[in-house]
Amino acid sequence: MTEPAPFFAEVADAPDGACVAWLTAPDGVRLRAATWAGGARGTAILFPGRTEYIEKYGQVIGRLVERGFSVAVVDWRGQGLSDRLAANPMLGHVEDFRDYQRDVAALLGWEAVATLPRPFHLVCHSMGGCVGLRSMLERADFASAIFSAPMWHLRMRMATREITARATKFALMMGLGARLMPGASARPTPLVNGFEGNALTSDPEQFARSVRQITAHPDLSLGGPSMQWTRAALEEMARLYIAPVPRLPVLALVGSEETVVSTSVIRRQVAAMADGAFATLAGARHEIFMENPTVQTELWARIDGFLAEVESSAPRRAAN
Repeated sequence: MTEPAPFFAEVADAPDGACVAWLTAPDGVRLRAATWAGGARGTAILFPGRTEYIEKYGQVIGRLVERGFSVAVVDWRGQGLSDRLAANPMLGHVEDFRDYQRDVAALLGWEAVATLPRPFHLVCHSMGGCVGLRSMLERADFASAIFSAPMWHLRMRMATREITARATKFALMMGLGARLMPGASARPTPLVNGFEGNALTSDPEQFARSVRQITAHPDLSLGGPSMQWTRAALEEMARLYIAPVPRLPVLALVGSEETVVSTSVIRRQVAAMADGAFATLAGARHEIFMENPTVQTELWARIDGFLAEVESSAPRRAAN
């Protein structure tokens, strides 16, 4: 029996019918997860990005429900209302990126998710795309995946990457893994940079919405990453870069104004997939799902076309 968990519906703009509960990962970490049941077309398994939380995806969940899907989503360990893993709760911290697969196992093992309709379609953003790619390679739960600006490679100069790798390795050797990355802030990024300095969205209303959420409920917010998180992220991205590519249908979407992750690496990874599609959305920054209405229109048109193609080809794929 799972215990109900809080959900801040007044700031989420989410559809009614949320089932929100505390789950326990295999290593004992407490996680918050939610489902919206009832859509018979299949289930969207939603993997948010770093710093994000269930309420932020309320509008996205609404669009998926409108399209006939059930939805399941989790607050990753170390963020949202799930257990924070460092003494400073504002520090984005994890020991190893493979630990996020424990969160995936807890979510998919939850009875409320196990009974949702198949097929399961992954819908991932940024860090969630890194976790999602690993899940696709190691689990047989999914029929397809949609990746928004997946964190398969960070956009940084080679020299910066080398310096970061060496600095984080040294920090871990000195027992400083749970320290904030130099140059990062312990305060939430939207509150530090403001709209004019943000790399996430070109839409002031969406930006203001995220600020309202974390202002009303500060426990949802998160600051910069730890040295350990950064090292773990670099290691996992390097492992995934040389791993086999998924054989399932994949749609990867990146904004033309992307400055956080490497568009060229995403494009190259998708090109190597047997059933991969890549699209650039004009004018969009990193958080495509939180972009302006023009970007949203194109985004959901591409998602609709992709899912329709997945559904129409499923009988042929099953017959082969």
